[in-house]
Amino acid sequence: MKEYERKQLLERVNRESATVGADIPESIEIQGESIDLRSFVFEIKRRDSVPSGERDRVERAKRNLRRERLDRLEPIEENEVSYEAGEELAASIIGIDRALEALEGLDAPDPETEAKRQEAADRKRWMNFLKKALGRDDASGGSGRTRF
Repeated sequence: MKEYERKQLLERVNRESATVGADIPESIEIQGESIDLRSFVFEIKRRDSVPSGERDRVERAKRNLRRERLDRLEPIEENEVSYEAGEELAASIIGIDRALEALEGLDAPDPETEAKRQEAADRKRWMNFLKKALGRDDASGGSGRTRF
């Protein structure tokens, strides 16, 4: 895989909006075991709250999904796969991220904490936009102004 292709795949899986419109995979293989991921997520999300007996199961699923995400990301980061295999891995990573978002939403924080988190995320997006718009990036240093 060419370096620019690898960077494109990494950017795609790390983009904040990557999961918008993405589907949760019907099933996924984690540590050699096939899991009906979509039905598990919908079964848990269908309830108003997660019963205490299910909470451990959900937390274990989230840990396993995060671990699997890292395992699938590593071959792309290390440039150990072809571009086609990397695309398949990227699509599966985005599906895992979508499932994780759905499961994370179950533990919704109180409104004040959520507002602070949202404000921090908005500020970060705004600063990234300004850096790009002004032609500044961390590697360039300097003032970012063009002198004539």
